[in-house]
Amino acid sequence: MQEPDELRELVERGLAELALSGELGGLEVPSRYALAGGGKRVRPTLCLAVAEAAGGDVDAALPAALALELVHTFSLVHDDLPAMDDDDERRGRPSTHVAHGEGVALLAGDALLVEAFRLALSYEDVDVARELASATQGMIGGQYLDITGADADLEQLHRLKTGRLFAAAVGLGLRVARVPEPEQAPWRAFGDELGLLFQVVDDVLDGDGYAARLGPGGAQTVAASTAQRLRDRLAEIPADTRVLRALVDELATRTS
Repeated sequence: MQEPDELRELVERGLAELALSGELGGLEVPSRYALAGGGKRVRPTLCLAVAEAAGGDVDAALPAALALELVHTFSLVHDDLPAMDDDDERRGRPSTHVAHGEGVALLAGDALLVEAFRLALSYEDVDVARELASATQGMIGGQYLDITGADADLEQLHRLKTGRLFAAAVGLGLRVARVPEPEQAPWRAFGDELGLLFQVVDDVLDGDGYAARLGPGGAQTVAASTAQRLRDRLAEIPADTRVLRALVDELATRTS
């Protein structure tokens, strides 16, 4: 079993080696700028860890993991635009639209999304692409709720906007590992709660969302109970889930 840092390194190398040129022309530069923005590559690392724990090959799972990270990056590029959250900075440097212009950033996000589905469609099993499409649709639906202030509670919003890509990290790993549908239930129960842990910890760090509603202490209690639930879920899976447990611990204790 490969450790989390080893899996992250595979993701970084895979992203660096992606062929993004083709007919994109000058869009390759802003697209790579967006991808190089850092982050912990949590979602693709989870995807690789699930695939390996489920008996699959990490190298075979890499295109699916990269596709997931491309969808996530596309969402960040668009989310930062003035028409959305209007954020001028992302992870300590100018957002893509500040560095390259709004129109170019919009197109760069589109290019990343298309490349994600090109990777997902490289598998013989079309359910890989279907899994990614369903998660992307759910994430976009959550973003709609967020920017419109539609009548949705916090749990519903984050189940879609944050949770769907985390659930897809598990689902894509299972698809690539060819885990039969009847055996996927305990894995998917684990995946369904990953997004909640990430979001609550994020809110504690930022002082909004769950932290604003429940207070920092209350939000920390939710994070701790969710992390323990995830560990219990992993204990129910008949596989070596040691690396996944380490990733849960990282999510629960992260400070940035």
